[in-house]
Amino acid sequence: MAGRGGDGGLSFRREKYVPKGGPDGGDGGRGGDVALVADAALRDLSSLRRRRRVAAGGGGNGRGGRRHGADGETVEVPVPVGTQVFDGGDLVADLAHPGARVVLARGGEGGRGNARFAGPARQVPRFAEVGLPGEERAVELRLKLLADAALVGLPNAGKSSLLARISNARPKVAAYPFTTVAPVLGTVESPDGRQLVVADVPGLVEGASEGVGLGHDFLAHLERARTLVHVIDASKPADEQWRAIDAELVAYGAGLERREQLVVLNKIDLAPDPPFGIADERIAGVFRVSCATGEGIEALVRGLFALVPEPAPAAPDELPEFLVYRPEPRRPWRLLRTERGFRVVGTPPEGEELERALRAAGARAGAEVEVGGEALELA
Repeated sequence: MAGRGGDGGLSFRREKYVPKGGPDGGDGGRGGDVALVADAALRDLSSLRRRRRVAAGGGGNGRGGRRHGADGETVEVPVPVGTQVFDGGDLVADLAHPGARVVLARGGEGGRGNARFAGPARQVPRFAEVGLPGEERAVELRLKLLADAALVGLPNAGKSSLLARISNARPKVAAYPFTTVAPVLGTVESPDGRQLVVADVPGLVEGASEGVGLGHDFLAHLERARTLVHVIDASKPADEQWRAIDAELVAYGAGLERREQLVVLNKIDLAPDPPFGIADERIAGVFRVSCATGEGIEALVRGLFALVPEPAPAAPDELPEFLVYRPEPRRPWRLLRTERGFRVVGTPPEGEELERALRAAGARAGAEVEVGGEALELA
């Protein structure tokens, strides 16, 4: 919800030797906006899980001496790159690149002080405008997520256990093959606030590149990952497992045969010092861990943030445009604050809208409200 505009000041100059000073009420400040900003450091929307309602600051009221109220503070909500905003099923914005920004709710305009209404025909205006309320809007956020790293390996190598150890994901873990039947995403956070998205892809079998065991579907999920984390069961011959999966990556193609890899030798609680003799330029690092005891996990997380490349910024001419939100037209009536109460100028609203506006402006029961030349009393 955007901030409400500040009320205009209802004030007259009162100084020594100036017994009949003119009106000097300043204007109210504009309410703050609510905006979304794409932040390359974020990877998911988990930070908004407990922040369902966002409110911007209200504008300050105008004061005497033609002093204007301060504008309300705009709230910028950081979201991951790739966040889409929907309002009633319609796409409002697609924040497709770092720094993309869209205003979802605009702050209300501040009311004009009585000094603004002074003129030859009205030298002593005894009223000032009430600030307009800010826009209120409910939207749905959806994220088109790209994985920074994907876990790949044979069935029962411990990929799901590893994802549960290093991220906020809670995949199904069991001691039999094919526990994971669909990709699972988890977010890994570093102490400095950087985030990485890691995908747990179901275990591959020989012939996966030819479609065996839904291999085509599973391998396709690896295409959007910048780094492959090859998880190997260290209690079995590690080199053979690496070659078996690498053969499927090469056969599938799509750039997977050239993708950088981190090799994780899991289950060192069963094999304390597992040998690994593969020398390949694609392997950026080898880590020995135990998902059962947690040994080596901290070093692996540090290695992920050090070795997984950050996304390259897109060129300006490659950035997709996003829809611009256009606010509703200005309402055809204004609410003025007078010395005796309030006055409605223009076509008065129907239903409870006027009462809500009066309550927001601070009107209490018994306040006098002038509508169309007729004086009413607020119940």
